[in-house]
Amino acid sequence: MNERRLKARQAETEFLTGFEANVEQAKGSGLPGTFWQTTSFDESSRVHALVGKLGGGDRALMAEMPQNRRTVISGYERRWWGGKRRTGLAIASVLTPLEAYIRDDDAEAPPPIELDALARHVREIAIAEKVPQLIGVCSPSGFSPEALGARLELPGVTLVLVEPREDGGWTVHGSSGAESPGASGIDAVGRLFDPEATSKKLARVVAEIERRSADLLGSGINVRDLAEALDVPTNTVLLGCERARRVDPELNVTRQGNDILLYRGAPVSTTKEAPMSMVDRIRQLFGVEGNEAKKVNALTENRLALSKRRDRIYEDIAKLEKKEHELVEEGKATKSTVTRKRIAAQVGQLRKEINRHSTSAAMLNQQINVISTHVHNLTLTQQGEMAKLPAAEELTEIAVQAEEMLETLKADADLVDTLDMGVADSLASDDELAILAEFEASDPAETESGERATGAQRAEADGTSPERAAEKKQRGEPEAT
Repeated sequence: MNERRLKARQAETEFLTGFEANVEQAKGSGLPGTFWQTTSFDESSRVHALVGKLGGGDRALMAEMPQNRRTVISGYERRWWGGKRRTGLAIASVLTPLEAYIRDDDAEAPPPIELDALARHVREIAIAEKVPQLIGVCSPSGFSPEALGARLELPGVTLVLVEPREDGGWTVHGSSGAESPGASGIDAVGRLFDPEATSKKLARVVAEIERRSADLLGSGINVRDLAEALDVPTNTVLLGCERARRVDPELNVTRQGNDILLYRGAPVSTTKEAPMSMVDRIRQLFGVEGNEAKKVNALTENRLALSKRRDRIYEDIAKLEKKEHELVEEGKATKSTVTRKRIAAQVGQLRKEINRHSTSAAMLNQQINVISTHVHNLTLTQQGEMAKLPAAEELTEIAVQAEEMLETLKADADLVDTLDMGVADSLASDDELAILAEFEASDPAETESGERATGAQRAEADGTSPERAAEKKQRGEPEAT
């Protein structure tokens, strides 16, 4: 996958899409007519031929390659006899050196469009009719200085050159060859071929302000210089500054002569109450009795604001340290004494700024710590009030009642067991009781054998059994009587 081919294809799509959207808004004014017709062209057959020379039809390569597409929008007016007359023409064309993009070598960038190639291309796409023609040519690889500085003398043709920027924006060059300055903005014809929407321009402005945030701590940012660097109108830069101020209320815009400067000033309070210092506000909150929930919310809001400001200061310190490191390396690399003195002065000033910001961050950390401690204590108090735990006397009274209840319950359970046994006996009939008595009576055979066993046991114990008497006779003992 070739990254340059993909970027060229993407630039081609964005340019033509933006052109068609701009024409929709310009119909009837920038592009005269009562109805319009759109026609599209490309050089896909030439791309197929170039791919075929490589040994076959590579679909992946075809999908990556730019196609040198062209969109032609013609404006017409109806004639009273049923015909139509062309009143204007707007052509948006993409011109790329296809042979350079067909290579897979990313190391060699495609060359810019030269003057002769540009002139030949414009003459090919212009029509012979004597109607106003607005032609915009986009080159993803850019134009050579000769092509940008030349003026093509074509009757009725207004030429605009467009090329993409590295930061995602677009540069629009007027028909005279001079670049349309961002400070004054481009004319109506240039806006027709500018594919970048205003929202994207604003996003680029805000991103550039964030990137230059370290400059806001010192001299600030010149709005006109920023507009020229980004190639956007000054009004768009001012709108971007307002958007950045909504995110960072410390940013301010001021006018000094003909210059408009954006700088970072003092922090602005975000509360809706009358202006009050942070210390006075904390003291007021500490002194108010009751309503801990309101105190916690107010203090938490202040803590968040302080934390946000502290984090931004840390980011500024990091940017200042990075800039200081770059200046130190630059001072080491140069051999000029004058340059080294200048760099040394800049480094010294940066280090003072870093120390000041570090002090501010340390103070904010202490304020955050005080507020966090108080919020913690208030939260514990609030949680204790929400729990509403009973007093010791109430706990003792309920415990005694529970013990009495358990004793009563045990007595009732014993009584129920006794009643159950009595009820069981009273429910038995006389016949059932007689049968139970029979069950308990002993069997006669078992009674007789039991009596015999009992007599034998007594004889054994008394020594009157036959076996016992024989043993006594052998030993000469007297017999039992």
